[in-house]
Amino acid sequence: MTGGMTGSTAGGTAANQASAGQLLRLIRTGRATTRGELQRVTGLSRSTVGQRLDRLFRAGWIREGAAVPAGGPAGGRPALRLEFDGSHAVVLAADLEVRCGRAAVLGLDGTVLAEHTGPLNVEDGPEKAVDTLVGWFPALLERAGARPERVCGIGLAVPGPVEWETGQVVQPPIMPGWDRRPVRERLRRAYAERLLGGAPVDAAPVVLLDNDANLMAYAEQRAEHPGCAAFLLVKVSTGIGAGLVVDGRIYRGVDGGAGDIGHIRLHDRPDALCMCGSYGCLAAVASGRALARQLTAAGVPTVSGAGVREQLAAGQPDAVRLAREAGRRVGEVLVTVVTVLNPGVLVVAGDLAGTPFVTGVRELLYQRALPRSTAHLTVVTSRLGERAGLLGAGDMVVEELYAPGRADARLAALGL
Repeated sequence: MTGGMTGSTAGGTAANQASAGQLLRLIRTGRATTRGELQRVTGLSRSTVGQRLDRLFRAGWIREGAAVPAGGPAGGRPALRLEFDGSHAVVLAADLEVRCGRAAVLGLDGTVLAEHTGPLNVEDGPEKAVDTLVGWFPALLERAGARPERVCGIGLAVPGPVEWETGQVVQPPIMPGWDRRPVRERLRRAYAERLLGGAPVDAAPVVLLDNDANLMAYAEQRAEHPGCAAFLLVKVSTGIGAGLVVDGRIYRGVDGGAGDIGHIRLHDRPDALCMCGSYGCLAAVASGRALARQLTAAGVPTVSGAGVREQLAAGQPDAVRLAREAGRRVGEVLVTVVTVLNPGVLVVAGDLAGTPFVTGVRELLYQRALPRSTAHLTVVTSRLGERAGLLGAGDMVVEELYAPGRADARLAALGL
């Protein structure tokens, strides 16, 4: 989704066929921000660049900014800088936890224009979750000062594996009733009915889904660690999952299963029954759900990962002890993950991402991993916090919709 323009040198065949969408990418990434630079980078003639830029201007996707001083000893006329104009649309983003949901209206630059958090139980199934989300959207858009027609896309982060090509949740251990359900289609239809006055489904914005850890990793890497070429985020809440960003792109594996480390088996816990139906999974031992169960058994009634977070914030001794031990168990698994992936940054996020848990992770990781694997590794907690999933969902939508091929198709659909 985020890779650079393909093709040969500036005068190559592929570059000479640079489309309006490819020019937009050059402008958005800052590789070429004036007409002259676009000509030099693509090898296109001045008139062809002008024609393709005209399509982008008419769509409202670019604008002219401040003048750029002419280079060279002879000086010359200053050139106007071309900029991506993010004011023409907004994005709706939603991040589902097990017992709550967050939704926001975002500018195309990721600015949060309006936000809402409310009760939403994914165990009630996708239909009820979609109805709840769509019920939040009108008030959010009103607060953001955006009409429903201005929404170009909806991004949804979910706590389960997602097959990217189909946009379907696949065999999610903690999302009963979601397996292979047409969530994208259901959400578009509900949006068209409730926010566009019963318009055809095709009039509704595109909907994109991905795993929450993937999107959290995407947002954290882009916002806080843009120079890191191999970036790993581990989310420990009700379940345990990981997101990996390599060279600026989410790595999903063959069918969306990459990063599902919560279901790696621990050799010494064959008694621990996991939500997936297997025994000995890491999530059955070290997740927020597992710690809530252990705290309750110890006489400290705790319902969920969020409840464990509250106990940790209060300094409850059993919670602190169990969180550190859970960090050590996760660290055991991360020794292998870090050795295989060799990331530069490891971010720990989710309900348990506090000092006791992270201390446990570091203890095992640096003790057992080869020094070569950790020599340039930084282990930190999330800086975006609870907004990471929302911001990642928004980033996903923008990068997908304004990628060259998709942008060209959208321009054609607009008759431009």
